[in-house]
Amino acid sequence: MSSPNVFYNDGVSDSDAQNDSSYTRTHHELDAHFVPDASVPLHSHLYEQIDQLEAIDMDELVKLLADSDDSDGINKTPVSLADFFEGLAQLATMGVVEITEIVEAIHREVILRPLGRFNDKHLNKWSRGFTGRIYGTIRHVMQMVGNNLASVLRIYKNLILQKSVQPLPDSLKKLVNVLNGVMGDHLVNNQNALAIPMMLYTQDGKPQSEVLSGRIAILCHGLCMSHLSWQAQAGNDLGEAIHVSQPDTTVLYLDYNTGRRISRSGRKFSQLLQALVDDNPNISQIDLVGHSMGGLVSRSALFYGEQDRLDWIKRVGNLITLGSPHHGAVLERIGNYVQDIIAKLPFAGSLAKLGDMRSAGIIDLRHGSIRDADWKALEGRSVLPQDFRHPARLPSGIKTYFVASALLETHYDSKVTDLLGDSLVSVASALGEDDAEHALFVPDGHKAVFYGVNHMNLIHSRRVREQVVEWLLDNGRSDYAGRPRIHSYPRSLDVAV
Repeated sequence: MSSPNVFYNDGVSDSDAQNDSSYTRTHHELDAHFVPDASVPLHSHLYEQIDQLEAIDMDELVKLLADSDDSDGINKTPVSLADFFEGLAQLATMGVVEITEIVEAIHREVILRPLGRFNDKHLNKWSRGFTGRIYGTIRHVMQMVGNNLASVLRIYKNLILQKSVQPLPDSLKKLVNVLNGVMGDHLVNNQNALAIPMMLYTQDGKPQSEVLSGRIAILCHGLCMSHLSWQAQAGNDLGEAIHVSQPDTTVLYLDYNTGRRISRSGRKFSQLLQALVDDNPNISQIDLVGHSMGGLVSRSALFYGEQDRLDWIKRVGNLITLGSPHHGAVLERIGNYVQDIIAKLPFAGSLAKLGDMRSAGIIDLRHGSIRDADWKALEGRSVLPQDFRHPARLPSGIKTYFVASALLETHYDSKVTDLLGDSLVSVASALGEDDAEHALFVPDGHKAVFYGVNHMNLIHSRRVREQVVEWLLDNGRSDYAGRPRIHSYPRSLDVAV
């Protein structure tokens, strides 16, 4: 106990984080809580120091620790064409390294299991043996080649192209967002230039920079999508419909890395909205419309905005979610179940590593986790089981509307219809219906089910678009709470897919 920072050092020992500027800032803030007065001997008045520790605001401590690693990666501007090639060079290396690890795991299991040596003792010897060193050399060489190539491209970008940065074409932009959805947390952890920063865009596709006032509506996309996903080829997209029906409302589009933890994206979104309000104090109202994961990110931002008592949350008028898996997505649960089965099979267990490659954002969709507490204390990249997740109720005073959809064209009330839902999210999950602890208490009149619409078409469906515009135009003036649930059916016999 020779160091005055003994309490802090026992609590945080991440050597990698110490190189980060945000970590250093957090370190000093935490020292204010933990470091005792220099005029008092360290070993004296021990009980008084313990009393001081008990007075620490633990909520503030958790927030500081969360903020210390809340980085978007190396990009703070939209991904450029040069960033794209630099990121691909590193990404190709990451792929080879990951495949090498899977091949080695299968090789190791095939060799050791028949001999009855597939245990910790012999697994540790494997890494020091001849075969293990060969695999290690392959990984090391590929990482070195990829990092050097990425460094050369980065230098070229900074020296040659700094005066003529070329933006990504829309097709490549969509590809980058797909990559972020599949492996976004890996991109951030490896400081890959393809990692997308969270930003707001205008209707013409440019980063938001103009002065704002009055009412604004922010559209938040779902997994593997981008701010461009809201655009329809016919031009009659939701953003345009809101602008036409409410000319005084400014429509903005959120773009973010959907592969990151939903709670981290929620915290970042909350900070972004606070900065937006600080820079534009004449904003009178904020409406949030989220599709799929975008609805969960919006809820997470509201949760942390209320917890941190930020000013922006007082200006939120409406929250509308479209097919958001508030209580989890069926597909991710099935995928996790299959992965667990494969992991238990002899010689095939190593293939379960393929499932671990999917992003943390996808894993969070398993039970609709929007809080740090659902994963922060766990090892690896999992989340708490459904019955143990932490509830995240909706803030009071905000008018909330939930939209669900079903592939069936007609209203057929059955468990199969509810479970199938829109092919990805069940009707009950999209409507926030669960047991008493986790249920999101939204009146039936604020819920709508659209038949003959699949999950992806929720953002382009004419019927959904008209309902969202109606809710926003009404802006809480009508008593929807006393009305029955809305059921919308297609006018034709064709299923909207």
